[in-house]
Amino acid sequence: MVKLPPTIPPLPRDFGWKRDLPMAVPFEWLKSGWADFLVRPGLSLAYGFAVFLISVAIAIGIFHLNFGYLLFPALAGFLIVAPLLAIGLYEKSREIERGRPLGLASMVFVKPRSGGQLIFTGLLLALLMLLWTRAAVLLYALFFGMLPFAGDDEIMHALLKTPQGWALLVVGTLVGGLFAAFSFAISVFSIPMLVNERTDALTAMGTSMALVWNNLGPMLVWGAIVLVLTAIGIATGLTGLIVVFPVLGHATWHAYMAVRQDPAAEEAIGVLDGAEA
Repeated sequence: MVKLPPTIPPLPRDFGWKRDLPMAVPFEWLKSGWADFLVRPGLSLAYGFAVFLISVAIAIGIFHLNFGYLLFPALAGFLIVAPLLAIGLYEKSREIERGRPLGLASMVFVKPRSGGQLIFTGLLLALLMLLWTRAAVLLYALFFGMLPFAGDDEIMHALLKTPQGWALLVVGTLVGGLFAAFSFAISVFSIPMLVNERTDALTAMGTSMALVWNNLGPMLVWGAIVLVLTAIGIATGLTGLIVVFPVLGHATWHAYMAVRQDPAAEEAIGVLDGAEA
């Protein structure tokens, strides 16, 4: 008879995670994110500049290929993949907390504790963004018919000065809001968690959703802060993202730290990791 190896019972799902945070706590996260930004700010600025260049390249590509109708969905989709793009900023904030030397290489070549699970989460977010883009194209076809794209100038006139355009903006905002809310819920805590802890992608995303639900008030405030600051960054011709994106990235790390396990839970996770190794 084959003897099975001993198993270690899993931790309770809500072990050590904090709930019912104060409504004003997101502003503390933002303040802490700004403080991390000011620690060797050149690193964060370089990271933000790279995100700015990528965003500009995508925008230029959209106009060059005459896909102007995808511009607004792409800008909204930026919020879906932004947590994944910010892993280098999480790493900088983590290194600041641990008192370790900072470097651009460590921010670019991050070694997440969860390994390839982060890639799985990234693929899921990328698929979610593609699904949102396809939904946006279908909404355009529903309101304007199966007609060729009229061009950038014409589409802005159609969106802002016709009943079909107004209806499309309302419905598109509602549908896009659902996509953004779902992606926000599954990624706001899961991406930092996968960087910092040894867990699987589905557990991290499920935990993130549970934490958002159990801290719904402050997370709505945090989501509004992210939306407003990102809109400001985009409204400045994307140049504002050079500062806004790093600050929000560092602040998201502090949001994760505000709900993470207490020392006893972290020690227990370390015991499990050692047993699995």
